[in-house]
Amino acid sequence: MDTDDVLSLVGRLFLAIIFLASAFGKITNFDGTLQFMESHGMPLANFLCVGAILVEALGAVAIILGYKTRWGAAGLAAFLVAATWIFHTGPDQRIQLLKNLAILGGLLNLIAQGPGGISL
Repeated sequence: MDTDDVLSLVGRLFLAIIFLASAFGKITNFDGTLQFMESHGMPLANFLCVGAILVEALGAVAIILGYKTRWGAAGLAAFLVAATWIFHTGPDQRIQLLKNLAILGGLLNLIAQGPGGISL
């Protein structure tokens, strides 16, 4: 087992956990998430919330398993760009914006490099 492959696996786990936690938060506080989305002018909040849950959960699982990892990372990157643009561009959102840019960097690296040797 190569050290780079182990680091790649650990990096994938760390990258995916924020999306799993976010999907879980949307599921367990669905009504609150809808209210938040609607307060930001999101049309079709029910549909988009379910879509966000699916993208976050499926993308995170793809990254963790190392199966269709580039597709999962690309889906999460597209989701992250949209969510950042809609929810995190205000003056009081600087840290959230920078956090999302850092996560986007990790996703882009995963798209470019792939999942590593410890993957399906």
